[in-house]
Amino acid sequence: MNMEFLEQKALTTSPEEYKPRLWKRYVDDILEVLKRDTVEGFTEHLNGIDETGSIKFTYEMEHEGSLLFLDILITRQQNGQFKLTVYRKKTHTDQYLHFESHDRLEHKITVIRTLVARSENLVTEKCDKDKDREHIKSALGACVLGV
Repeated sequence: MNMEFLEQKALTTSPEEYKPRLWKRYVDDILEVLKRDTVEGFTEHLNGIDETGSIKFTYEMEHEGSLLFLDILITRQQNGQFKLTVYRKKTHTDQYLHFESHDRLEHKITVIRTLVARSENLVTEKCDKDKDREHIKSALGACVLGV
């Protein structure tokens, strides 16, 4: 069973009280917004869709107003809005293509564009964009200098 079919079946057959207000999937990571008291029931529903039992869904709850999804830290603000920032694990090394490497120039430029675009398109507050831009400059500078 492919993920698209499973996803469609899960959402269309879900009991109304479990239906998520938001469902975003990237490969096998799903961000969903549900009422807190329906999470376990919806997870059971999801796990009942695949008759083979080879696909199992698990969940993580918001912790202290924050939740990780891919490389984004989503934080609930006091006003109910959400703040998005780039999340890097403690083990993240900031090692990117060294500018003096023999890789094609367009590959090196793409690394820069990707890092900047992620920050510009995902980070919600200007001060956090500025911090991330400085982080990117520092990390890429280390790649150029070989630090």
